[in-house]
Amino acid sequence: MKSRIIAMWMILFFTSAAVAQNVNLTLQQSIETALANNILAKQSELLMQTAEVNYRQAKNNRLPTLESQFNYGFNNGRSIDPFTNGYINQQLSSSNVNTQLVAPVFNGFQLKNSIKQNELAFATATMQWQQRKDELTLQVILAYLQILSNEDALTLAHQQADISRQQVERLEIITKEGATPPSNVSDLKGQYAGDQLAIIAAENSLALSELALTQLMNIPYNDSIKIDRSGFDSTIKMYDALPDQVYATALEKLASVKASELQIKSSAAAVKVAASRYYPTVSLYGVMNTNYSSAASINSLTGTAYVPSGDYVTVNGTKFPVITTQNKFNSNKISYPSQLNNNLSTAFGVSMTIPMFNAFRARSAVKLAKNVEKNDRLLAENIRVQLRQSIEQAYINITSTYKRYNTLLSQADAYGESFRIASIRFENGVINASEYLIAKNN
Repeated sequence: MKSRIIAMWMILFFTSAAVAQNVNLTLQQSIETALANNILAKQSELLMQTAEVNYRQAKNNRLPTLESQFNYGFNNGRSIDPFTNGYINQQLSSSNVNTQLVAPVFNGFQLKNSIKQNELAFATATMQWQQRKDELTLQVILAYLQILSNEDALTLAHQQADISRQQVERLEIITKEGATPPSNVSDLKGQYAGDQLAIIAAENSLALSELALTQLMNIPYNDSIKIDRSGFDSTIKMYDALPDQVYATALEKLASVKASELQIKSSAAAVKVAASRYYPTVSLYGVMNTNYSSAASINSLTGTAYVPSGDYVTVNGTKFPVITTQNKFNSNKISYPSQLNNNLSTAFGVSMTIPMFNAFRARSAVKLAKNVEKNDRLLAENIRVQLRQSIEQAYINITSTYKRYNTLLSQADAYGESFRIASIRFENGVINASEYLIAKNN
């Protein structure tokens, strides 16, 4: 993970440095930088990684759980001695150590269906991440092409201004000789000023398109940015695939379509997970427990002594006391480790939980899960409908645009010849400036 982060920062650093040094930025570099640095793409990747963690945890839930508990406390007054389980009335410190192992055996196939649900959710998040990258890639391509278009528009504006400037210079000479009225010069100067305004507008459009690209790449804007035009020729031909063919390919390839289909399957698995609440659960358990009490002690024999018992016997009318033996003991506290070892107990068995009535929570959970599945199906259907509509609209647009493009080529040739003739006639004073400007603008 550290190496990936370092590599990402190196890409961003060198890309920013390349832009700052006025190096041509290729389309591939633009896409790679955007994918590495775009915040929405990073967020989508994090969602995918979260789904992967959930999937792995769903599989790990099949493993047993092992827990230990430790406590140590103090009691004052009347309490139960954990060593003797009897009441005492003194200050007492006690401790308890408990370890429990629980292994699931059957839970209404909840684990199995939960694994399937999270596996499909992980696959869905992966496709959604890919969808986000696809959308970002398309946005970068469109922004890149917009820069190319605006560069061409700026070049055209300069060419128009150059033509107007040259005509103004020629007319100023001709006007001094009295060969053309001064109004023609004024009209051409006005046109030249308008062409300069068109240059300013084209420069602004180009700067805005460059700004849009840098924003997609999430790098600071630099007015010296240059893009690589290699690989973009002027050959235009009609797209030969029909809408149905494009639609079939889109259903097979597009990440958004795959994500919607996987989401439906994940929702169907979620319904089965919710239905598992109707079934009993069975598990194996094992428990080990021990405790400690500060009141616990052990007596050790230190010796014996002969003492009067309080009874007596009469012999010939004389009373003789009865002597008995009495053991002497020392009371010693039992150490903490010894008590934990001596008080150790274990238990194991099978546990079963049978659902009887849970305020219809299980039924409500199943209904809600089914509604989510139905909604996901509608969303998937809507994605397919919008996809088909977009493809059909795009096909109509591209067909119309291709026809318009071919017509404009013929029109441009015709207007070009008309402008050539108009220029000759204007320079010879046959037509006025207004007629010349119409031909020029055409």
